[in-house]
Amino acid sequence: MKQHILPAVRLTVVTLIFFSGVYTLAVLGAAQLFPNQGKGEIIEQNGKRYYANIGQSFTDDKYFNSRPSAVGYNAAGSGGSNKGPSNEEYLVVVQARIDTFLVHNPNVQEADIPVELVTASGSGLDPDISEKAALVQVERIAKIRNVPVQTLQDLVKAHIQGPLLGMFGPEKVNVLRLNLALDQLK
Repeated sequence: MKQHILPAVRLTVVTLIFFSGVYTLAVLGAAQLFPNQGKGEIIEQNGKRYYANIGQSFTDDKYFNSRPSAVGYNAAGSGGSNKGPSNEEYLVVVQARIDTFLVHNPNVQEADIPVELVTASGSGLDPDISEKAALVQVERIAKIRNVPVQTLQDLVKAHIQGPLLGMFGPEKVNVLRLNLALDQLK
């Protein structure tokens, strides 16, 4: 028994020291090499501070809607709903989101609604949507803001971010950046 307990205690102490100290300091040191030293992407506009890398709630019809959040956009409580596509409760929530989207976007067919506009991400804090998800909302926003559709389509295209390092992940549009730019249109 002694031959098993002593190595286990040593391993526990070494692991505790490594992950509590060495690893934490290594991650903190690496974060210092990035913009804002790992404190997130902060955007300041009109005297307000926004975090571009955390999903925000945009439900007003004059803005591009962001992806729904299972945690109410609470960064302290990041997480998904943990309900699968066969869960009845989940299907009711998704259908309600579809119905709401169609009420606010009457010219869109149900089959044309991108999935990320009616389902929450795994973190509940996804700040991005696809180009298609942004473009499907253009007509509604153009009508409300009295802006040409082409102007808004160009704005969306100007805010498309390519995949990480040109190959990891899909193209995306940051909803916060897009809506801030939308407010700057004259």
